[in-house]
Amino acid sequence: MNTTIMLFLLQDGITNGAIYALLGLALVLVFAVTRVILIPQGEFVTYGALTYATLSSGHMPGTARLAVAMGVAAFCLDLFMSRRSLHAALVARALAVDILMPVAILALTYWFAGRQNLPFLNIGLSLLIVAAIGLFLYRLAFQPIANASVLVLLIAAVGSHLALQGFGLVFFGAEGQRGPALSNAAFTIPPLHFTGQSIVVYAITVALIALLWLFFGFTLYGKALRATAVNRLGARLVGIRTTLSGQIAFLLASVIGAISGILIVPIATLYYDTGFLIGLKGFVAAIIGGLVSYPLTAAAALLVGGVEAFSSFYASNYKEVIVFTLIIPVLLLRSLAAPAVEEEKD
Repeated sequence: MNTTIMLFLLQDGITNGAIYALLGLALVLVFAVTRVILIPQGEFVTYGALTYATLSSGHMPGTARLAVAMGVAAFCLDLFMSRRSLHAALVARALAVDILMPVAILALTYWFAGRQNLPFLNIGLSLLIVAAIGLFLYRLAFQPIANASVLVLLIAAVGSHLALQGFGLVFFGAEGQRGPALSNAAFTIPPLHFTGQSIVVYAITVALIALLWLFFGFTLYGKALRATAVNRLGARLVGIRTTLSGQIAFLLASVIGAISGILIVPIATLYYDTGFLIGLKGFVAAIIGGLVSYPLTAAAALLVGGVEAFSSFYASNYKEVIVFTLIIPVLLLRSLAAPAVEEEKD
């Protein structure tokens, strides 16, 4: 290997690592607030990417109809859970959020589907659709069992992943898709060649990390999420609605996942199940960060991207094995550092 090849591999690793950093940060956010290991994060990536590609090709994405169906189910669940204390304001709010919002998104999608839209319009529609799906996913699958054990929440996450992956096969088919690039610019800094798409990936990743930092540090809802992550009971005692915190966390995670997918789909062909593998690499970064540290997760994501790039050069057949093997020494070190806990006796 010469210096030129090494620089190309580093460039590829940083590009991939930027995507994994976004996914890892979303996983840490959701776990800290809700204790849910968000296995369906990869489906948010797939839905965002393939919805954008479908709209760009002039077709109607099935995910918009899925958002309406999930909204109707969430509306029925809200009425059932609040059946003993129903009042007009509660029904009106549930109707607006669960029915009118996804129907409005579906109407916009029908209106713009099949037209030659600007890429940013298709991106906005894709983000709205996936954000609604993420919100309703929490409302249907996780909010009713929010106080359950981590194991129960994990089982629910796996079930949600399988269901969303199946819907993805129905909506998008088994064929892969690619979307139009967000920028066709290109320039060279010898010996490296930078495409506009890679620059967009770097810029959006940095911008999202900065926005998340501002959100958590300077907004009321961001501080409420931080309080919920530190102590759920204490947050409830001071008046913070932990259910709303969970909804916001899932909303942010779905938007981040959709943005990641939109950034990837012009670079690589994505299939209905591709997002799961991409999400797992973000999960590796989150595990290295201990599912608590945002800076360590971002740094670990760059490490994962670099290891993947160099593994694809030296041992392409085993690159996935090498990347996922990174978890083993981390878990071993954490288990040795953790204090021993005696098992409960019957």
